Amino acid sequence: MAGNVFLAQVQLSRQSARQLLDAAFTFARKGELPPLTAVVLDAGGNPVAAEREDGCSPLRWPVANGKAYAALGIGVSSGTTGERNRERPAFLAAVAEASGGRFVPVAGGVLILDDDQRILGAVGISGASSADDQAAAIAGIEAAGWQAGLEPETVSDP
Repeated sequence: MAGNVFLAQVQLSRQSARQLLDAAFTFARKGELPPLTAVVLDAGGNPVAAEREDGCSPLRWPVANGKAYAALGIGVSSGTTGERNRERPAFLAAVAEASGGRFVPVAGGVLILDDDQRILGAVGISGASSADDQAAAIAGIEAAGWQAGLEPETVSDP
């Protein structure tokens, strides 16, 4: 029989992740996008919620998960990582290998930030164009009351 255990602090609840997914799918339906698959990960890379719309192909889930994991692993959106390293395919391949294939550096993986710009988790979406996947992720994040993390602003010294 299991005894009492200490509970982990939850910063990204299942209920709020569901709200994010629902808003992302609503955005997609209003924009008449193809069916999407979305995965919400907590800051440790653990799935909090995942769902696919009817009609998605089987590879959409690992791609969506890989986009979210890429954002978490590097600390910027998955699209930003891909753009920054376009001329460094060996680096991208090495990181993909190091992550066990869970690293997809194309747009659609967006960090979920709190009001202090700290990472709570990430959402990855796959199914439409990468730009539309990213737009749906941002819509979901903002509808759930968080900030979307693409790339930190550069602050120059005075």
